[in-house]
Amino acid sequence: MILVSHPTGNANVRALLLGLENAGLLAGFRTSIDAGAGPRLVRCLPKGLRDELERRTFPIPSHKIGSRPLLELCRISSGRLGWKWPTRHETGWASVDAIYRSNDKSVARSLGGLKGARAVYAYEDGALETFRRALALSMMTVYDLPIVYWEVARSLNCEEAQRLPAWSITLPGNRESTAKYERKTEEMLLSDVVVCPSDFVARSLPRQLPRAPAVVVAPFGSPCPSPPRPPRYPNRRGLRVLFAGSMSQRKGLGDLFAAMKLLDRPDVELVVMGSPVAPMAFYRRELPGFIHEPPRPHQAVLQLMRSCDVLVLPSIIEGRALVMQEAMSQGLPVIITPNTGGEDLVEEGRTGFLVPIRSPRAIAERLDWFADSPEETQHMGQLAQRKAEGYRWDNYGALISRSLKEQLAARRPIGQPER
Repeated sequence: MILVSHPTGNANVRALLLGLENAGLLAGFRTSIDAGAGPRLVRCLPKGLRDELERRTFPIPSHKIGSRPLLELCRISSGRLGWKWPTRHETGWASVDAIYRSNDKSVARSLGGLKGARAVYAYEDGALETFRRALALSMMTVYDLPIVYWEVARSLNCEEAQRLPAWSITLPGNRESTAKYERKTEEMLLSDVVVCPSDFVARSLPRQLPRAPAVVVAPFGSPCPSPPRPPRYPNRRGLRVLFAGSMSQRKGLGDLFAAMKLLDRPDVELVVMGSPVAPMAFYRRELPGFIHEPPRPHQAVLQLMRSCDVLVLPSIIEGRALVMQEAMSQGLPVIITPNTGGEDLVEEGRTGFLVPIRSPRAIAERLDWFADSPEETQHMGQLAQRKAEGYRWDNYGALISRSLKEQLAARRPIGQPER
């Protein structure tokens, strides 16, 4: 039996929980907010806060969920009130880091009284105390690493800051503390199993570890596909290009802007959906004519995708960007780099194109082809949609569950002496 810990929860956490529950492996889940435990209270909250909290529900029996909502509610409320000091990066008492550490410590304290659990499953930045306590109790430790390992990420970040100095203000990863890096290192050293969403993340793991962990690669699932879009041609308005994600050079936005300037075609428009990490004036100086769309609920994101023709994500640092499969599920071919973690999604010239990182010219050439090939673009979108359908959330949960069951079977039961 496996205890899962995550302070907030997201689509992959929910799929994991359901997979473990269906396999009879879930001992419990520890998080900050479980909206299913207080539906009446949630309905009384303002709509914006209510919409955010209603996503914090989990598809497992309520008696298996333990929650500690106070600190996370303070973090969310501080953001809505415009109070920055409680949520200041790393140091704020209600920062994301504080939420992760608080949940980690709470789970570690509870392990001694948890009956039947033979393993703990925790996520990057929220696993250290849990793993220390679990190993003292001879429990298996499973580490979910959703993004490229920090040493590789820091190296890439530093290279980007030197290559594109103006865009360094969009690289907050360069400002992590030494203590946070040390914490990540120890979490990895204490891991028996590491779960990665892509081969790119798996390849980033340290090669020499005293405790060589087993590695499980489990690609994320896709949303349900939309109905096929009617042809937009020959009455087309030009090529509509979508970028979706944090507006940073970590996701290669500077390279996409450079590609648009190289392309210099009035019939190609760029839609950027995401949160700015620098003043909007900075982005307008870099590329004046793009269309900015703010973040929005999931269904509205999919609707925006259906209004576009191709997704471009020239990321430098990722784990596996969900937006790729979301866009493909809505009929968009993709232009992506290997560092998105989505190499397996690209059948070259059929579902999209793979381009090297840091290559605006390669992006511009592919966009030029799409703009000149409307019928082929439409057909590629249909192929991309079918490709995305092959990645299902139930397969994600089932793959991890099977792998962990095998790992547990290979271990001695707790308390059993070696022969």
